[in-house]
Amino acid sequence: MTAQFRRSRRVLAVPAGMAMATALALLPNVSAAAEAETGAEATSLSYVVNVRAGHGPSPRVERAIAEAGGTVVASYDRIGVIVVHSANPDFAKILREVPGVSSAGNTRNAPLPAQSTTEVGTPKVLSAAEAAAVEAAEGQDPLQPLQWDLPAIKADRAHEKSLGSPDVTVAVIDTGVDDTHPDLAPNFDRDASVNCVTGKPDTTEGAWRPGPTESPHGTHVAGEIAAAKNGVGMTGVAPGVKVSGIKVSTTAGYFYTEAVVCGFMWAAEHDVDVTNNSYYTDPWYFNCKNEPDQKALVEAVSRASRYAEKKGAVNVAAAGNENYDLAADEITDPVSPNDGTPSDRVVDPSECLDIPTQLPGVVTVASTGAKGIKSSFSNHGLGVVDIAAPGGDSTRFQTPAPPATSGLILGTLPGGKWGYMAGTSMASPHVAGVAALIKSTRPYLPPTAVKALLYAQADATACTDPYDIDGDGKVDAVCEGSKNRNGFYGWGTADALDAVTR
Repeated sequence: MTAQFRRSRRVLAVPAGMAMATALALLPNVSAAAEAETGAEATSLSYVVNVRAGHGPSPRVERAIAEAGGTVVASYDRIGVIVVHSANPDFAKILREVPGVSSAGNTRNAPLPAQSTTEVGTPKVLSAAEAAAVEAAEGQDPLQPLQWDLPAIKADRAHEKSLGSPDVTVAVIDTGVDDTHPDLAPNFDRDASVNCVTGKPDTTEGAWRPGPTESPHGTHVAGEIAAAKNGVGMTGVAPGVKVSGIKVSTTAGYFYTEAVVCGFMWAAEHDVDVTNNSYYTDPWYFNCKNEPDQKALVEAVSRASRYAEKKGAVNVAAAGNENYDLAADEITDPVSPNDGTPSDRVVDPSECLDIPTQLPGVVTVASTGAKGIKSSFSNHGLGVVDIAAPGGDSTRFQTPAPPATSGLILGTLPGGKWGYMAGTSMASPHVAGVAALIKSTRPYLPPTAVKALLYAQADATACTDPYDIDGDGKVDAVCEGSKNRNGFYGWGTADALDAVTR
């Protein structure tokens, strides 16, 4: 069964019918982000041009860009990725013929700025009455009893040993983070925060925050990772580490390649230890390497994510919310391009990649619900999914034990609020938090070693077979593999206690 979700995990990964509408408070200092999106002509598209890394574009390439009507927005010379705006519809085709160009492609189908879309749902905001009814035990933050997800990965027990180190920073590459939230302000790393929406870093004060009409997704993710253990609200998986906001989504909620590249590069150059990526890179759910434009997008984001890992970051990403088997021979993708006219297309997921989650080196995270089994919506796939963690599910499918009341995941929301969301978007930050705890206890480990420990310490979780999440007598997904590694849970369920004790 595939739950009905918005077109990607990036914005409000909540099934229709499980959400409650709410108004979000106005946030300060968001004008810079809005202005950044309107800086190009409406007839222009954005492109990435990939050249040899380390030397910057050659004079020949620079001349070809100009002659084809392109304007360079940013050049990431260390990885050889150039972000260009051009109104010439043949720009990419022309550049692909230039010596020294590895690949080139347009990053979007809608003119700049991107066209707006509507959301399926919004988070279920925790009411004052619901918050007041919670009875926290001694040593718990007030809302912690509602967080069934913390004991599911033994984070509550881990906190008795360590809350994580303030020398570790997790970057939330997402829709923006409201650093004024009382649960986030104590742990927020301003120096590692930025707005990357245009593909070029904007360090204006507060540019990393979501606007009043933008998704609260990034703020929710940040709270799951590092909400402070301060007697206020909820508790993050790693409440003693720092968290930063790298805003990469447009006001319409699109995560375009140039912004994602900028986000990884910013993280790489600002000593970030872990990045969380709860999105797919628009406009293609799957980017096929045999299609010239999509090949260029895969190459650009691959170079950026590899560079971030080379500089010390563990990159963690959500597996997706469509109940796809990412190890299948073929998948029908009905939503791409999501900023143009989508049509059903059959793809081979081993050749057509969901980026960044399917890129080499990236930790791919599947979602579990309150009963510890695969969430109804979570993508899966033997050899693709690396690890699993709580991302929530319909309370009807997986009901938590009292005093928790919702099968969704509690997180921070802009304007000093808290609320519930669900999706692999919520699973990924749990793993990012555990990776941060590993890095806190072993600060000199490189990313490869942190990932190895993450997998080795995970609690082996056997296949759920048969998997009939809605109890209608029909199998909703098939799990392949052994208890120690399978398509639903990868190496197992993340373990925060082992991260600080082993």
